[in-house]
Amino acid sequence: MPLHRRKFLKQSAIVAAASVAAPRLLSKLSAADAAATTPVASAATGEAVQLVAPFTRPMPSAPTPILPPAGFGVMEGPFQPAWESLVAYKSAPDWFRDAKFGMWAHWGPQCVPEQGDWYAQYMYQENHAVHKFHVEKYGHPSKFGFKDVVNLFKAEKWDPEHLIGLYKKAGAKYFMCMANHHDNFDMFDSTYQPWNSVAIGPKKSLVGGWEKAVREAGLKFAISSHGDRAWSWYQDSQKADTKGPYAGVPYDGQMTKADGKGLWWEGLDPQDYYAQYHPLGNYGWEFEQAGGRRGAPAATTNPPVAKEFSEKFFNRTIDLINKHNPDLLYFDDTILPHYPMSDIGLRIAAYYYNHTLKRNGKVDCVLTGKGLNAQQSQAIVMDIERGGANAIRPEPWQTDTCIGSWHYDIKHLNKHDYKNARDIARMLVDNASKNGNLMLNIPLPGHGQPDADELAIIADFTTWMDRNNAGIYATRPWRVFGEGSSAPAAGNGIGAGRRNGPPPSYTAKDFRFMQKDSNVFAFAMDWPTDGNLVIKSLADGAATGTGKVERVEIIGVAEPLKFIRDANGLNITLPATKAGDYVYGFKISGSGLTV
Repeated sequence: MPLHRRKFLKQSAIVAAASVAAPRLLSKLSAADAAATTPVASAATGEAVQLVAPFTRPMPSAPTPILPPAGFGVMEGPFQPAWESLVAYKSAPDWFRDAKFGMWAHWGPQCVPEQGDWYAQYMYQENHAVHKFHVEKYGHPSKFGFKDVVNLFKAEKWDPEHLIGLYKKAGAKYFMCMANHHDNFDMFDSTYQPWNSVAIGPKKSLVGGWEKAVREAGLKFAISSHGDRAWSWYQDSQKADTKGPYAGVPYDGQMTKADGKGLWWEGLDPQDYYAQYHPLGNYGWEFEQAGGRRGAPAATTNPPVAKEFSEKFFNRTIDLINKHNPDLLYFDDTILPHYPMSDIGLRIAAYYYNHTLKRNGKVDCVLTGKGLNAQQSQAIVMDIERGGANAIRPEPWQTDTCIGSWHYDIKHLNKHDYKNARDIARMLVDNASKNGNLMLNIPLPGHGQPDADELAIIADFTTWMDRNNAGIYATRPWRVFGEGSSAPAAGNGIGAGRRNGPPPSYTAKDFRFMQKDSNVFAFAMDWPTDGNLVIKSLADGAATGTGKVERVEIIGVAEPLKFIRDANGLNITLPATKAGDYVYGFKISGSGLTV
């Protein structure tokens, strides 16, 4: 006969103790839990012990919904939840086009363990290194799941005013915080998600704290939202170890409100958080498959995402917009959340635009999505994650990237292998030359204070930006984005259109161009060893070389440089001393040079 789980756990612990220290045992289990078992002999006592086969919990019920008031999420205005209506947006506002550079705190409870991206998923994958780390540091996921890690998130060293001051000094014109990640924890005073930072962990609104600091600094305020994927992203939390003393004991992903009696989370429903009240499914949009794009048709989602889950995410997002009025709202989705299997993304877009129009008198906000077609690019702004463009895009766009892992990973500090300030500068000028912006994440530890290497990178980039920002802000693409051996294939410093490609090998023959007023700004990716810089795109008689060059100077240096313009190019004689350490900006003035 099968054993009750409590008896199984007691006996399996005896077995494990004979060779290794057993993990901490579950303290709260449902009396209804039972499973098929296989008898083995205990190494400690010789007594027959039943070890469970893969264990299955009863399917939990959906959490009790928090219903919004009548008319919630509907805003009168010209925008309707259809692409044909949303294309009236046309293009990003000038503040976004002028800004060029933003910074991001991709920060939340997954930063607490300091093990990098997707901790809350990997900890439930038995053969993953993160699972081993989690068991050793916190305990087995059947007892100490990610919901319990969330309660360790205190943000005790977080000083948003100081951090925003650093980011503004580094040249950021907008700042983005994270409202939620795939782990589904809302970091604001969320009306529709009980698992939020006001109720649990920091016991304060992190989004609210960021917003206050950003508005006071005079920057634009952006928010990212990723929580719509929890339905599929947390599926491994339904599973169990297949070997060892906890073989067959399910992780905590399908726990219910009743399981919390007497525990710190009593009164909360884990299904509000994990959303695992469904069978294991196949969700093509969770991974990159066809064509290198994250995303797949709705037909590959099986079983379908429950409507109540989609609507809850809709309510959470509308609540976020109403409370914080972001200037930019970023979705970590191909096109829009749950598109095309649900209309919540289109409804959010229409509401956001109408809300902003009513509040500001104009639609001066930005909504981003990924993998957009031509029509969709007229309605929302293209975001390219950890990639770039290989040509000037007709509409403004943005790259989001990071100096290390998205979530804080202490291994980058230990190895001193963060992306350096030179590569950040190269990404920025490459994007700007192609009508794009750069959104840079500096990952924070759970306590909220950057590490020493991160602070050094910010300081280094600040020095570069102080010298060169006149050639960055409020510029527009020139006749061509650049020249040089890397130009056809270069992305934003990590590969064109690729998520994790290597940086191009730039030389002093590689340039990126922008224009503003009557000036052309040329950025040389390296300093020539012979002291002579040649810009072929400005050669006398070249198709791109129309106009008269009257003055050339290093950005920020008043003294002009000597130059000769001939059929080979604009030949510039450089001073003996380098103007900085990397990515050298030049201001080229004259008449008829700009478009």
